[in-house]
Amino acid sequence: MGKNKQKKDNDIQDTPDMQETPEEVNAKAAAMAAEEALAEEEAGDEAVEAKEAEAAEADKESAGDDKDTNDKDTNDNEGDLEKEIAKRDETIVMMHDQLQRQMAEFDNFRKRTEKEKSEMFDTGATNILKKLLPIVDNFERGFNTIPEGEEKTQFAIGMDMVYKQLVKMLEDCKVTPIEALGKEFDPQYHNAVSHVEKDDVGENIIVEEYEKGYMYGDTVLRHSMVIVAN
Repeated sequence: MGKNKQKKDNDIQDTPDMQETPEEVNAKAAAMAAEEALAEEEAGDEAVEAKEAEAAEADKESAGDDKDTNDKDTNDNEGDLEKEIAKRDETIVMMHDQLQRQMAEFDNFRKRTEKEKSEMFDTGATNILKKLLPIVDNFERGFNTIPEGEEKTQFAIGMDMVYKQLVKMLEDCKVTPIEALGKEFDPQYHNAVSHVEKDDVGENIIVEEYEKGYMYGDTVLRHSMVIVAN
């Protein structure tokens, strides 16, 4: 009994020493609250930093996408510009080629028109000049019929003046007589009406001119009608 009582007394004596005071309890609670607040603050800071990192990463990805988009747009614009330049150059080349062809066609048309006009003029002039040649022939035949001693009469002088005026007009029109008498026969300029035996001249030499031939420029207006020696 004595021992139990003594133990009980000792437990009673130790109890006051193990109990905490209200101040200590409050201090511990405040410390715990401070630790919890600090932990929450640190967790909040970490959350903020994580969000900021996510936002920065998102901004970086967005900037990369925008850059890719801008680069793509720039490349597309440059491609479109190159296509437009190539199309314009092609159009210029095509128009230049068409212009050259049209100029060549116009030049050919001008030359062809001038040639046709010249040929038409020459044809008309040839027809008129051919009709004048018999008049010249008649004048020359008329001079051959004038009796000797009457070459100086007023009539003969008048005929000679008209004849010379007509010949001058033909010369101005580039009409010239073809040389025949004493020349070698040339079928390009002469037309043989007959052949005669002549021992005193060479073979194929024109000994007589029956009708005078004429040239119009480089064209034979009328062949000379001649007699050729065999």
